Amino acid sequence: MIDDSRPIFLQIAEEIENEIVEGTLAEEAQVPSTNEFAAFHRINPATAAKGVNRLVDEGILYKQRGIGMFVSTGARAALLQRRRDHFFDQYVRPLAVEARKLGISSSELAEMVRSSESVSGGTP
Repeated sequence: MIDDSRPIFLQIAEEIENEIVEGTLAEEAQVPSTNEFAAFHRINPATAAKGVNRLVDEGILYKQRGIGMFVSTGARAALLQRRRDHFFDQYVRPLAVEARKLGISSSELAEMVRSSESVSGGTP
């Protein structure tokens, strides 16, 4: 579902990234065409192409002239690392800073995280 509060081309890129991370799109698999994305989301093909080309520029996808776009070898690992880095910067680092302010030791913090897994039902 397209979210009007964010650029559509970014959402197209994120949709493809999510499919790669989840394994729905395997490495070396062909990605739907920009026309298919445009028809499915009822958007301009140029907008869909902008999202796909962003991933080509990042090395996540590659073009085969006359055939289409494909998932690059190593794309999943690269995306996972990028998301882990983002997770660390957005969540872990601020959590550690706040814990330090509150006098919570790293072992206490680790125990809090472990106990939260049982409350939230563990890993998905």
